[in-house]
Amino acid sequence: MLRAVLTIAVFILMLSETAADIFDTPSGEERSRQFDALARQSEAWNQQGNLIKQVVRLVRPSVVHIEARKSESIVRHGGGNPVEEAGSGVIFAHRNRLYVLTNRHVVYNASSSNIMIELTDGRQIHPTRVRTDLGTDVAVMALGEQDIIAARFGDSSRMEIGDFVVAVGSPFGLNHSVTFGIISAKGRRELELGVQGVRFQNFIQTDASINPGNSGGPLFNLRGEVIGINTAIASNSGGNEGIGFAIPVNVALLVAKQLIENDAVKRGYLGVTMDLDYDAAKAAKLGLPHPIGVRITNVAEKSPAKDAMLRVNDVIVRYNDVIIEDSTHLVNLVSLTAVEKEVEIEFYRDGERMTATVTVADRAELDASG
Repeated sequence: MLRAVLTIAVFILMLSETAADIFDTPSGEERSRQFDALARQSEAWNQQGNLIKQVVRLVRPSVVHIEARKSESIVRHGGGNPVEEAGSGVIFAHRNRLYVLTNRHVVYNASSSNIMIELTDGRQIHPTRVRTDLGTDVAVMALGEQDIIAARFGDSSRMEIGDFVVAVGSPFGLNHSVTFGIISAKGRRELELGVQGVRFQNFIQTDASINPGNSGGPLFNLRGEVIGINTAIASNSGGNEGIGFAIPVNVALLVAKQLIENDAVKRGYLGVTMDLDYDAAKAAKLGLPHPIGVRITNVAEKSPAKDAMLRVNDVIVRYNDVIIEDSTHLVNLVSLTAVEKEVEIEFYRDGERMTATVTVADRAELDASG
């Protein structure tokens, strides 16, 4: 009984203290002091907000809205009314010329005259040339006008999970909308994207709000540098659910520059065939605790892998500091690597961890098997 009385007494005392906190109005002098303290805290908070505002002011002139009217061939193939596609893009400079970088699915099968690019100052222009790559969903459009501000580009390989990012685009036709978030994950793949899909996937995942119309628009870091091209969302409703995907800008620029200079894209190649049935039993025979990486079943003659002295039963576990999950993962990484680039590969041979430097070759020039 005494314990119950004490408990009630303590509870009443807590309530009285809470009520005093709520209803005890500070004096004029104390109130002024609290407002001054709040102003100082607000100023510190605003410094963070000012950084975002500065990023947005600098990058918006380089972001464009795109509207594309698809050709009649799509209409005849699929039936129905002419297809209208809306998206976004970002301006970049290459060899003293200006281009728009965007997604292939935004402009594919639309002629230059049926693609309208709207600049932040309201000008509407048509591209002089359009080139696209199905494998990565990257498109690049040449611009005739040169009095346009190009974006700065960063190094997407240096971005880490948790880094803050800003997305700019035209969701639902609302030009130059800005959203803010973080990088949620890297190296996302095996996503089902669109009718034709994207074969070579190595996406950045972000929770910055991305919706239809953001496709092709840039993802910026807090230095105002483009580090990704927003491409897709994972959604049950068709709208943003906090899971968006962007092509790393290193990949997008690699593809875009090849499209500009060669009208085609060179795919990287190692020259190995991989075991698609690699399992725990096979890993154990090779002296490994579990089936990590990919097991080589064949090395092509006159290939980069052969030159690096890789062998059958070598197990590749790391490619350029990226841990290899399976054969598809390795194919994606190699295919998205610039031809003639030297990369370091880590592998197990007879239970011993080893490294080799491989110069990636052009798949088109070799009898590729993996």
